[in-house]
Amino acid sequence: MTTDLAIVLAFLAAAIVMFALNRPRMDAVAVMIMVALPLTGIISVTEALAGFADPNVILIAALFVIGEGLVRTGVAQRLGDALVRRARGDETRLLVLLMVIVAGIGSVMSSTGVVAIFIPVVLRMARSAGTSPGQLMMPLSVAALVSGMTTLVATPPNLVVHAELIRHGFEGFGFFDFTPFGLPILGLAILYMMVARRWLSARHPVAVPSGRPRLADWVAQYDLAEREYRLRVRPGSPLVGRRLEGLDMRATSGVNIVAIERSSRIGERFVAATAATVLNDGDVLHLDLFAPTIDIDAVARRYHLERLPLGDQSLADRRQTIGMAEVMVPQTSTLIGKTVVEARFRTTYGLHVIGLKRGGTPHKGSVLDRHLGLGDTLLLIGPWKAIRRLQGESQDLFLLPLPIEVDAVMPAAARTPYALAVLAVVVVLMVGGVVPNVQAALFGCLLLGLFRCIDFNAAYRSIHWQSLVLIVGMLPFALALQRTGGVELAAGLLLDSVGRTNPHAVLAGLFVVTAGLGLFISNTATAVLMAPVALAAASDLGASPYPFAMVVALAASAAFMTPVSSPVNTLVMGPGRYTFRDFVRVGVPFTVLVMGVSVGLVPWLFPF
Repeated sequence: MTTDLAIVLAFLAAAIVMFALNRPRMDAVAVMIMVALPLTGIISVTEALAGFADPNVILIAALFVIGEGLVRTGVAQRLGDALVRRARGDETRLLVLLMVIVAGIGSVMSSTGVVAIFIPVVLRMARSAGTSPGQLMMPLSVAALVSGMTTLVATPPNLVVHAELIRHGFEGFGFFDFTPFGLPILGLAILYMMVARRWLSARHPVAVPSGRPRLADWVAQYDLAEREYRLRVRPGSPLVGRRLEGLDMRATSGVNIVAIERSSRIGERFVAATAATVLNDGDVLHLDLFAPTIDIDAVARRYHLERLPLGDQSLADRRQTIGMAEVMVPQTSTLIGKTVVEARFRTTYGLHVIGLKRGGTPHKGSVLDRHLGLGDTLLLIGPWKAIRRLQGESQDLFLLPLPIEVDAVMPAAARTPYALAVLAVVVVLMVGGVVPNVQAALFGCLLLGLFRCIDFNAAYRSIHWQSLVLIVGMLPFALALQRTGGVELAAGLLLDSVGRTNPHAVLAGLFVVTAGLGLFISNTATAVLMAPVALAAASDLGASPYPFAMVVALAASAAFMTPVSSPVNTLVMGPGRYTFRDFVRVGVPFTVLVMGVSVGLVPWLFPF
C-alpha cells in the first residue's frame, strides 16, 4: 500500500465515522473532503470541484424541481385521495394501492418528498379504516425505497452509477433498464408487507401539540358541523343566472352561500362565492345556517334545490381550496361599531364570517346583526388566496395564526393537467433519447415555469442542496481512490474473498458490501464509492460491467434495515411509532430477499 493510498483511506475512514455519527452534518463533511483532498496533491482543486459541472448533478437538481411541480399542482395528493376512495376500508386493498401509487410517483420524483406528502394521507387513511398507522407507515417507506429501483431517474444512486459507466467509456443505462428489476421487487415487497406488518407495533401515535389550531378544532368550537349543508341547483331554479349580491338569501332565508362546487373539464372545482358570482344550473351550494331553527328542507323547496349528503365533501375536507382563518378586531379598526353586513366582508375581502367570539366565548346564532367590538375574534371562510391577502391588512383586521392545514395546501392546484403534460414530455424525451437527459429535465423545468406550475423561488427552495453537495464532495474520493490504486485493491479483495470463478458470488458480495455501507453513510455516497469497485471487478473478470453496476444501484436503494439507513425511514419512524428493532426485524429479511432476486435476475437480463 502506497503512502498516498493510506492517506486517502484515512480520510475515507474519518468521513465514514463522521457520516455515521452525523457530526458534523453530511454536506459539511463533503465540503471538508473537497478542501482536504487537494492539499494531499493527489488531485487538484479543479478536479475536487469538478462535480459542480457534472451533468448528472444538474439533472438531479432539475428532477427536484419537477418533483416540486407535481407537489404544488397536487398530483400526489389527488392520487392519495383517490386511493382512500378505492380502498373502501379494506386494509389489504389499502396496502396494495398505497404501495403501488407511492412506487409509481417515486419513479419520477424524490422518494423522500413522496413520503413527506403521503404521511398525512396515510394518517387519514388509518383513521378512516380504524387501524394503527404503524400497519401502513412501514409499507409506505418500503414502497418509496423500492421506487428507486424502477427508473433511471428515480433516485440519485442510479444516476451516479449511470455516470460512472459513461466515464469509463461505456453506454449508460436506459430510462427503463431498471424497471424489469423494480417491478418484481415491488410485487415481492407487497406480498412481504402483507405478512410483515403483523410484526409491527399496533400502538396508535401520540398527538403532539403544535401550538397551532386545526380546522377540526374550529368546527367543534363554533358548532359548524350542525350548520353546513350541500344543495344542488336544479333546472328551473330561480337562482340560475343570478348574481349572489342580488339574492340576499342571508336576510330572506337565514342562510349564507360560502362556497360553490362547479363541474369543469378536469372534474369538480370550487368557485369563490363573491358578490359578482353568477349561479349556474348544476352548481352545488355549500350553505351555512345562522340558526338551528332554520328549516333547510323549506329552503330547498323555495329555491328548487336538491339536498345532497355532506359525506367527505364538507368544507373541512376540501382544505386544498377552501380555508378558514381567525382574525381579531384591533383598536385601530374602522369596523368597530359596524355589523358584519355593514362591514361588507364578502365584497371587501372575498370572505364570509361564519363565527364570532367575544371574551373567548363563541356566539350562538346569527352573527350578521352583531356589532363588532374591540378584541372580537371572527372566524372567516373562503379561498386561501383571499385569506393570505389579509396578512397585509394592518388597520382593520389582525390575522391570528393560520391552521396547520395551510402547510399542505397546493398553491397551483388548477395547473394539474399542465404538470402531467410536462412530465409526459420529459419522460418521452428521456426514453427516446431525443436530447440528453439533463437537457430534457431542464426543458421540463422551463415548461413548468411557463405554465405557472412553479415559480423561481419555489424552484430554488425545492432543490435539496445538501444531497447535491454530498454527491459533489464524494466524487473526488472516487477519483483519488482510482488514482492511488484503491479501487483496484478493493476489487481484488472482493474477488479474493468470494472467488474469481463464480460471478454470481461476486454480485452477491457487491450487494452485501453496498448494503452494509448504506447502514452508515447515505446511499448516494455509497454508490459513488462502490460503482468504480464494481466496474474494476468486472474488468478483472473480463465480464460485462452492466450486471455489476446494476447490482450496486439496486443494493444502494435497499436501505430497509435501520431507521437511519435512509431519510425515508427516519420520516416514518415517529408517525408509525416504530423502534430500531422494528426496522431490523422487517428490513433484514427483506434485504436478503431483494439480494436473492437481484443476484438471480440481473445476469439473466444483463448477461456476463
